[in-house]
Order: sequence, then C-alpha cells, then structure tokens
Amino acid sequence: MTFRRIILVLLFIGAFWYLTSHSLFHRRGLAAGNSPLELTEAQAAPEYTPAEINNIDVYKRVVPSVVNITAGTVTLDFFYGFVPQEDQGSGFILDRQGHILTNYHVIANAQKIEVQTSDKRRYQARLIGGDRLHDLALLQIDASSLQPAVLASSRDLQVGQQVYAIGNPFGLSGTMTTGIISAIRSVRGPESAPIENAIQTDAAINPGNSGGPLLNSHGEVIGINTMIAQNGAEQNAGIGFAIPIDTAKAVLQDLQKYGHARRPSLGVRTLAIGPDLAQQMGLPASYGLLIESTQPGGAADRAGLRGGNQMAYLGNMQISIGGDLIVAIDGQPVTDSQDIAEIMDRRQPGDAVTVTFYRGQRKMTARVVLGEANQQAS
Repeated sequence: MTFRRIILVLLFIGAFWYLTSHSLFHRRGLAAGNSPLELTEAQAAPEYTPAEINNIDVYKRVVPSVVNITAGTVTLDFFYGFVPQEDQGSGFILDRQGHILTNYHVIANAQKIEVQTSDKRRYQARLIGGDRLHDLALLQIDASSLQPAVLASSRDLQVGQQVYAIGNPFGLSGTMTTGIISAIRSVRGPESAPIENAIQTDAAINPGNSGGPLLNSHGEVIGINTMIAQNGAEQNAGIGFAIPIDTAKAVLQDLQKYGHARRPSLGVRTLAIGPDLAQQMGLPASYGLLIESTQPGGAADRAGLRGGNQMAYLGNMQISIGGDLIVAIDGQPVTDSQDIAEIMDRRQPGDAVTVTFYRGQRKMTARVVLGEANQQAS
C-alpha cells in the first residue's frame, strides 16, 4: 500500500512539472509571436544640407588629383645590417604630364619613390627637383588620364575661412578632414627654416598627410600640408600648418628647369633693431635691419651698401655696428629677417629692388640687383 502511494505521488509531481513548464513555454511563445519587433524607418532618402553637398562635391572633384607617395629608403640596424624602410606621404597632380607636388621631407634620401593614384594604379616616380629650405619637391610619373588639381592664390586668406585637407593619414588613402584657417603666421619648418605666412588650421592633419593639398571651399589648392604642432605626440592636436601655394608657385619653374630653387639674396648679414636697441645706439629709426657685413661681390656690396666698422657686444654676443640701417625694400617696411625672406619669395635672382636705408642720420635709397643665395651670403 505504501509503495502504491509513493508511485502515485511521483506521477503527480511529474505531471505537475510537465504541465507547468510546457504551459509557461507556450505562453512565452505566444507572447513572442504576438509582439513582433517593429523598426521605425525613414520614408525617403535623406536631404543633405548645403554644407554637406559642398563637402561631397569638393571631395569627388579633388580626390582624383590626390596621390599616395611611398618613399623607400635603406637604414642600418643595430648590427650594421641593411634594413629596408618605407615612409608614406601625400601629393597632388599639377598637370597632365604627370608632375606632382609634395613635401621634400616625404622623399628625402629615398632610393625608390612610388606613387599610387586614386584608381589604385601604381607608378615609379622620378624626382625632378627639390627645395629643402621650403620643404617642397617636384616629382613626375608616366601616366595617362590624369586630373590636375586647380591652384588658387594664398594671398588674402582670412582666419575663419573653411578649408579641407585630403591625403593619406596613417596610410588611410582618400581621407578628407575639414576645419577652418586658425591663423596666418610665420613658423619654423622641418629644416628649421622659416615658412612665411604659413596657414594654420584645425583640420585634422596626421602623419601621412604631409604633401597633400589644403583646399578652400571651392576645392582649389591654397596650401601644402606640411607639419603638425607636437607636444610629445606625433598625431593631430588641432594645430596643423600648410605651406602657402604662392610660395610653391614661386619656385616650381626653377625646380623643373634647374632641379633646385634659385633663391634671390641681398648678400648681407643683418641684426634686427627694435626701439630699445635703436635708442641705445642712437639710430635715426626705431626699427629696421642693421647691416653687420656685406658679402664681397654680392648684391648689396655691388650697390654700395655698407656693413659695420666697429665691434660691440649685445649681451654675450659680439656684433658689428656702424653699418647702414635698412628700413624698407620697394616701399615695404622691414623689421626682421622674416620680412626680407617674404620679399625674396616674390623675387628672382637678377630682379632689381629699391632699398631704403639710413647711413648715419641721412636717409638714402639704392637700386640693388639681387644675386643668388647659393652663390653668396643670404
């Protein structure tokens, strides 16, 4: 009798478990079946804003003109073994003959230069000319159906103006970033040479962008992206710089014809004068460039300008005083060597300029025929 009760209890428990578990599953299944997943979808294609439409248009028009550049070099490892190495950068097509503009530091010391166009075709490139000081290089590839970039002027650019950068950051080809012109200022380039009127931008510029175009809102090139402000990190920090395109235009013909930039020069060594120093020296102007010396046979020397004839000390630095004080060139005031560098960027060797200067208390002018920087002191 007891055994029969045990069997009945077990059957009752089993039946209860079966009915309750399957009923719960069934209810869950019904609930799932009765509550399908409903998505809210757009009823039409999105309408782009005018700004987005312009961004898209600029990208589509310009990206075929932008190239990726791989520069192959050979370095020595710890055991003095030869190790192949590749550096990457960007560039842009100048004409249908395959000329490409990029930064000099992208291809410096390269044994092999390879260019990849936007359609993924690869070409071996030849170095036509380089300008280490301005960080510019002119390459050429043998290719057909090339689309040249449109060059604007970098004169009269305005802070706040919309700009775009297209290039190859971190090897990610065809990347566009946007921003504004944050400032126009003189900075020191990769070779520590001054870049006059460099275009500062907050458009993201990273390693690999070097040599690529900085564009205005019409998709025209206004600069060549060259470097970023670094604070211990080799990546975008919101401050990048581009070489003004007018600077490149001034040397392109020389790069093609001579393989280097022919730089005009006055042939002088100067000291920048400010109000305090001018008062101490008893100079007739509160600003200018005091000529310490002239290069024998150089442009200034041939024009009759004079260097210093007395030695003095400015702090711990020995200087030469008593020379002519240059205050203007072609009517443009000069206060430091960067002013002269900017004027020289718009001139060629053999051009004549009018130099306004003081000799003692007497204001004078002289016509100076510019020499070539690599043949005389700058």
